[in-house]
Amino acid sequence: MARIIAGTHKGRRISVVPGTGTRPTSDRVKESLFSRLEGYDALEDAVVVDVFAGSGALGFEAISRGSRSLEVVDVAESAYRTLTKNAALFTPAHPEGTQPTEVIRVHKAQALRYLKSRHGDPIELLFLDPPYSLGEAELAKVLEAAAPQLHPAATVVVERDAQSPEPSWPAALRRFHEKSYGSTRIWLAEPQ
Repeated sequence: MARIIAGTHKGRRISVVPGTGTRPTSDRVKESLFSRLEGYDALEDAVVVDVFAGSGALGFEAISRGSRSLEVVDVAESAYRTLTKNAALFTPAHPEGTQPTEVIRVHKAQALRYLKSRHGDPIELLFLDPPYSLGEAELAKVLEAAAPQLHPAATVVVERDAQSPEPSWPAALRRFHEKSYGSTRIWLAEPQ
């Protein structure tokens, strides 16, 4: 089990994907990352997309901290089942005729295909936490596909193994922050 560390759902436990195919983001990394995102005012009322979502811990943390909507995306069946289960924890019943304050959609899809065909409000916060085995060229294609979907003031978060090279950013994005946390490295980028 993982937990939400702050916000309206603080302390809520969420399921993790069974097996060794995913690696949940540690609380230490989440704490630091979300503190930075709050400082950038990147969370409040944001349209959030979490691809390669695994359990969805990053996206659900954003919802807990005031984001307006969340799309969680993963191609693996076990991740999809976990995301569906976790999303139910964040979708409270609401009186008939009213709208839920948090909109969460779960998609079983390959990241590149999803981003190329996505319709909806521009993405204001994008989480990319791909499997460490994903090649750099594949990650570059995902970033390229994401760029036209981004709001002009969007923040893109890429989480990789600390030994991974910096992503190849498309011309539409520029990195503005990078930090390592033990075996994890985070890059933040924005449209330019």
